[in-house]
Amino acid sequence: MLANKNILLGVCGGIAAYKAVEIASRLRKLDANVDVIMTQAATKFITPLTFQEITGNPVSSDMWEKVHNWNVEHIALAKKADVVLLAPATADIIGKLASGIADDMLSTTIMATTAPVFIAPAMNSNMYINPILQRNLQTLQQLSGYHIITPATGHLACGTNGIGRLPDPAVLVEEITNYTAQVQELKGKRILITAGGTREAIDPVRYIGNRSSGKMGYALAEEAARRGASVTLVSGPTSLNVPAGIEFIKVETACQMQEYVDTIFAASDVVIMAAAVSDYRVRKIAGQKIKKTTEAFTLDLVKNPDILSALGKRKSTEQILVGFAAETQNLLTFAKEKLQRKNLDMIIANDVSQKNVGFNYDTNMVKIITRDAAVEDIPLMSKKALAAIIIDKIRNLKK
Repeated sequence: MLANKNILLGVCGGIAAYKAVEIASRLRKLDANVDVIMTQAATKFITPLTFQEITGNPVSSDMWEKVHNWNVEHIALAKKADVVLLAPATADIIGKLASGIADDMLSTTIMATTAPVFIAPAMNSNMYINPILQRNLQTLQQLSGYHIITPATGHLACGTNGIGRLPDPAVLVEEITNYTAQVQELKGKRILITAGGTREAIDPVRYIGNRSSGKMGYALAEEAARRGASVTLVSGPTSLNVPAGIEFIKVETACQMQEYVDTIFAASDVVIMAAAVSDYRVRKIAGQKIKKTTEAFTLDLVKNPDILSALGKRKSTEQILVGFAAETQNLLTFAKEKLQRKNLDMIIANDVSQKNVGFNYDTNMVKIITRDAAVEDIPLMSKKALAAIIIDKIRNLKK
């Protein structure tokens, strides 16, 4: 499963460092190529020679010591890695990464890599539940490419019982194996995703818009690309970074979004319409800023094209069309009606009146409804985690 995969194992200074030896061994038995970077503190618990004998590769621990035949070692290791696993990850390295600090070989290499980074915290229970540490973990969890592995609960080296144990090496290796197995499962599939809210100009200063941040659509684009799909993301204005490895098209209005979507639709295997498209636009946009001259002001609005409905009428029997329903009442009733009326294969419905759900939040809680009327309740979770569930559901749809 891991043959020819380059795994970078980062080992930090904690008593659980001894478990990293078994991690390296298990990865090698799965035919992965393993490079190890140790912090200086980690070398106090276990010697670099141990890892070198197991992996067959020299071990890096010092920014200024040349152990590979590379000019800039941390950059070379960063580029080489297919996956990075930090195990054990101490509060120190987690704080550095969350703050953008790169002051040793390990933190510098991680800052320079574009590979996914899996972080397995291991520490005293009180350290783990410390709000500063939890804030740092949340910061990393929300970033593209960072994955947090929850520590185990049990007896700790400090003599207490609680959360903070490094998970069993077999569990950590399985996490990496499962991830790499997913990477190419959508290879050859063309997926079109819309995201963000559209804006309809009133004058050169003002516009009609909505509260969509685009976070759900961007998370879906990132997840689909990670699994090997060819992804096109058509997005309204957002403040988000564009996920790596996708085709990105920036639009502002509903009509612009419709133009690009119509062009790409026929060649797409899956279309996920996560954008919050404005229902109306101003009939005549003012050429200059409208001044306040009266107590009341009326806008003459016309209806925007219903992009999703039009796609539902056009889609072939092989295509999968997925929509979203953001409601504040009668969630299931409205979502099921929308699924049928617009000829969708699946709809993701969320009640945006709920706390921490929907627009602008990093979390979401939804109901996933398919054409067979099956309803799956998804509890509150990060939009990144939800994106993985949605892509799984789409992959398993029968066409």
